[in-house]
Amino acid sequence: MGTQCRIDTYAHDRQSGILQLETLLEILEAEERELSTWRSDSVLSRLNQHPINLPFVLDRHLFLLFTDLSFWSFATRSAFDPTIGALVEAWDLRGRGRYPSDDSLKKALGKVGMQYLELNYSRSQVVRLRPVTIDAGAFGKGEALDHLLRNSVELNYDNWLVDLGGQVMVHGLPPGQDAWTINLAHPLKRQESVLRLKLVSGTLATSGSSEKNLKFRGNRIGHILDPRTGLPAAYQGSVTVWHSRGLVADLLSTALYVMGLEKGLQWAESRNLAACYMPIAEDSDLEIKATSAFKRRFFE
Repeated sequence: MGTQCRIDTYAHDRQSGILQLETLLEILEAEERELSTWRSDSVLSRLNQHPINLPFVLDRHLFLLFTDLSFWSFATRSAFDPTIGALVEAWDLRGRGRYPSDDSLKKALGKVGMQYLELNYSRSQVVRLRPVTIDAGAFGKGEALDHLLRNSVELNYDNWLVDLGGQVMVHGLPPGQDAWTINLAHPLKRQESVLRLKLVSGTLATSGSSEKNLKFRGNRIGHILDPRTGLPAAYQGSVTVWHSRGLVADLLSTALYVMGLEKGLQWAESRNLAACYMPIAEDSDLEIKATSAFKRRFFE
């Protein structure tokens, strides 16, 4: 999915530990074959290439994923929208980056919107009403981690931590310890730890603009786009979200980044969500602003 993966686990012996690592990796690779838009043969990529107005049949679990995506896109008032692929292409975010013309940006925006995906619940079908393209950048990793957790419960695998490029999920605890220690990095200085959190369960997803920013003719292009305007999100810093579900933490960290500090913090607080903003001021001073739910979980 265009990122790196690290898996830590504990086992009684080396052989069983290696087997568990290989099994966990195979599960993630299977998810990539379905969700990654970095490869042309994935299920999502085939959906993106499917003819307009013709039904595309999904496996039931993938169809239920689309119902989740639709719900959260509506709940965030499109601050999260997975149909953002045309905008990603317009800004060439997977290449060297470019500033699109007003006309090309307008055309790209005409291909963005969950209202252009028709869901048939009885048949598990998706119909693209316009040439919208799904980009899994704001939800693919989280969904893959959820699938990993479900399979781990069935296989009786525990005591693992998976870091999937900015999103960490844990299952079980390290032997003799009461939590996993997770370091949150400075939004601008990625090698500098700012917060050390004790993670007992669930997942932490962080969205920030420092690592993947592109430059075009000396100007910065933020890689997190606002689906409502088509422009890079104005907020500077990072957002970290804790949730029991990887999918929700993943997409909400992006949505809250797009909303910005004031509106995002208010939105998360009103819904009792555990979120933490680290905005960067003009003088480069770092602030930490967290919701009550985040403070209760990690600071008390």
